[in-house]
Amino acid sequence: MLDQRRHQRIRFSSPPKVRIGYGGAIGYGGIENLSLSGLMVRTPLVLEVGRTAGCEFSLFGSPVIDVPLTVVSRIGDVFGGRFQTGPINQIVIEDAIEAALAAGNASILSVNELGGRKVMRITGGLNGSLRNDLMHALTRVGVDEMDLKAVTAVDQAGLALCLVATGRHGVVIGAQSECFAKAWNLAQAVPGVSAG
Repeated sequence: MLDQRRHQRIRFSSPPKVRIGYGGAIGYGGIENLSLSGLMVRTPLVLEVGRTAGCEFSLFGSPVIDVPLTVVSRIGDVFGGRFQTGPINQIVIEDAIEAALAAGNASILSVNELGGRKVMRITGGLNGSLRNDLMHALTRVGVDEMDLKAVTAVDQAGLALCLVATGRHGVVIGAQSECFAKAWNLAQAVPGVSAG
């Protein structure tokens, strides 16, 4: 299935903290993923689907975002919430996401069909937080090419994922950002490492 969400899911190299107010209680958690319309949060605070909670968070030094959300799903201690936001909060959230992507603290992975080929595009940080999404795309969706021109930071786990994509799944590395190209060339220069 190709990515057709209205808003892209943003993943983080380390989950930002979130403070949650619900039913007179205050709890804390970590943001699993975020979009302009909502978030997935892991918290020990038990939230009820269909109810409203308050949440307050900052993304890597951004201004504090304080927004109510409607709880829409639950799997164990992970809750999905849809923001009840106005135009100002929407701008603050968008600016915080853009800054986190530019710094490599956040990542977006999408798969689109272009000219009959399935192209995976990664924006922001290329790191281990993308493992599940990347493996799903490789094994369930099928990917012909990786577009990495919007990668702003890459770590060893991110390079390892690319080695798996190229070596085991025959994916071609297409467009590359300068920081990715430098790291990829170094990884390929290591004796005994094959980049496919």
